[in-house]
Amino acid sequence: MSNIPETGRTPRVQIRLVIIQVLVFSLLLTLGGRLWYLQIRNGQEYTDEAKNNHVQQVVQPAVRGSILDSRGIPLADNETRLVVSASRTELMKMKDDGKGVLTRLAGVLGMKPKDVLDKVRLCDAKTPQPCWNGSPYQPIPVTDEANTQQALQIRERAEDFPGITAEPTAVRRYTGPGKTNTAQVLGYLSPVTDEEITKAKDTDSPFLRSDQVGRSGIERTYDKELRGKAGVTRYEVDNLGRVIGEAARDKAQPGANLVTSIDARVQSVAEYELHNAMKAARLEFDKNTDKNYKADAGAVVVMENKTGRIVSMASQPTYDPNSWVGGISGKDYAKLTGKTSNYPLLNRAIQGQAAPGSIFKVVSSTAAVNAGYPFDGGYPCPSSYSVGGQVFKNFESKGYGSISLGRALEVSCDTVFYGLAHREWQKDGGIKPKKRTNDWFYKTAHQFGLGKETGIDLPNEVKGRVPDRRWKQNFWEANKDGWCKQGKKNGDYVEKIAYENCLEGNRMRAGDSVNYSIGQGDTLVTPIQMATIYSAIANGGTLHNPTIGKAVISADGKTVQEIKPTSHGKLPMNARTRDQIDEALAGVTTRGSAAWRFGGWPQDKIPMHAKTGTAEVYGKQTTSWFVSYTKDYTIIMTIAQGGTGSGASGPAVRKIYEAMYGLDEKGGQDLKKALLPEPQKALPKIGADGSIDAPKIEPYEPEKQEPPAEAQQLAGPPARRD
Repeated sequence: MSNIPETGRTPRVQIRLVIIQVLVFSLLLTLGGRLWYLQIRNGQEYTDEAKNNHVQQVVQPAVRGSILDSRGIPLADNETRLVVSASRTELMKMKDDGKGVLTRLAGVLGMKPKDVLDKVRLCDAKTPQPCWNGSPYQPIPVTDEANTQQALQIRERAEDFPGITAEPTAVRRYTGPGKTNTAQVLGYLSPVTDEEITKAKDTDSPFLRSDQVGRSGIERTYDKELRGKAGVTRYEVDNLGRVIGEAARDKAQPGANLVTSIDARVQSVAEYELHNAMKAARLEFDKNTDKNYKADAGAVVVMENKTGRIVSMASQPTYDPNSWVGGISGKDYAKLTGKTSNYPLLNRAIQGQAAPGSIFKVVSSTAAVNAGYPFDGGYPCPSSYSVGGQVFKNFESKGYGSISLGRALEVSCDTVFYGLAHREWQKDGGIKPKKRTNDWFYKTAHQFGLGKETGIDLPNEVKGRVPDRRWKQNFWEANKDGWCKQGKKNGDYVEKIAYENCLEGNRMRAGDSVNYSIGQGDTLVTPIQMATIYSAIANGGTLHNPTIGKAVISADGKTVQEIKPTSHGKLPMNARTRDQIDEALAGVTTRGSAAWRFGGWPQDKIPMHAKTGTAEVYGKQTTSWFVSYTKDYTIIMTIAQGGTGSGASGPAVRKIYEAMYGLDEKGGQDLKKALLPEPQKALPKIGADGSIDAPKIEPYEPEKQEPPAEAQQLAGPPARRD
């Protein structure tokens, strides 16, 4: 028995009881606060979520709007296919989760059971494709290639295929009228991502998980208009996921139709002639590399001068946009993106950057005039021009004596522009520039719109590059450390260049300026930029934003929203200079570097203006450029590693014009054969039922005719640089 008195034990017990009471009170207070937060503060939110647990939605996809050419010919529309789908709601009611049904289905469809099971399983972070990323309460497509016999088997043996449907469904189709491709312009579709759904949740055009969205081309630019609005049916379900009733239904609204400025007939011609020009270039021998030209990529653009609308745009290599319909396979995707693919997904008309060569000389001519040099002045055109210890030569070392800027454009005399650019470089202070330099040649290029996007309604346009002083400084800062490590004063050529760049790579040297004046060096442009410039020269000076979309028309044809042409500035030249350059470019086709390609052209009826260009690329064969315009259209073609401008691209450009204006080789015109003698103005009509009365188009397949031997001799040399 303890000797401690009872009174000594009481205070301790009381302290413990107080502590326990405080703890219990704290716990009750915490639980009460949490209960208030859940029931009062966020009560409505959780109530709504609880309700949603018992309401599930099934989506009826909207029919995507068609993409039409300027006359209403579908470039992309929808075709009805027999789509076989599986309902997970029904399959999960079965003891084996529907494996038996799906195995029998695979037998009917001629598919492997595993492939069918994989398509019906739900996607999560650990599940590889294929799997279903949509709502589990929505019918899941198994195939969109079922034939009538397979569909009948499924319907007639409904007891063997519970939860399986075979219904006609609209599926995207890229029609390829007249054997056209138009892949990079149209683009392709793929399923919406979770990130896109989240971003668009609070916009006026939210995504549903079942949506297909445009990933490139005008499918992407005009996705909102084309997509329409999906229909949603909401079902009440119990806690086991069984449907017990229908809550609400919203009907699907079809997407609008997009009318483009593309003319499918001209597109067919442009694609054909670009392809053939590249094939022909590969037969030509390049004496500089002792190999035939590779001609591994190219692009062509046909543009309306007064509006900037794109009549045709083609890029090589290309691909079949239908390969993306229904989901592209891993094998096909690798073919389009692998290192040996040469990247056919690129639209080289807006994403292909290259030195422009002599087609840049309209910029240099304008810069010279703006700097105070008269267009009609006399400028020496020797066979070569020396800067320090470096010699820059004319093509074939040919000199023309003292000539005007106009004549320099006609015969593409490099040394005239070398001399002018060198003189301006010296005025600006040379290697030690003044605080305020004029930089006429670089400033004028920016005023022409180079070094930035044209604003075309296609995604992912690139800017090109104007290698001015700011660019030189930024480029040097980004690469200085690497140059300094690699460079050696007495090393090989590459090491010496790296050594020089390490010391003064941020300085504008004389060689940089003279090279730049003829579109060489670090200058990069895209075909769409140069088409915009020459189109502006043709129309009097307006730099239009190139556009492909012409109008958005509702599915019933009642609402028409025209897409008006816009511009982003004026050429930095006065009317007199424009007229002088215009006259010189006409002389290119009659007495200049392209005259041998335009013999017999009806210059009196359809005045032709052109400029040739052959750009040198370090480590590669030359890039062929040919840009031209009439009063109506500008056409530009480029072929990478294709040889000379007039030699590789010139003949193909002429054939496109001949098809558009209905001309024969002797210059005779037959308007009945002319595809587009003047720009198309009227919009196609769409009926209330969505029908389009579009004309038919035949493939462009001209007869192959070899010119007589005498004509070949009169035609001139097989190739010219400019």
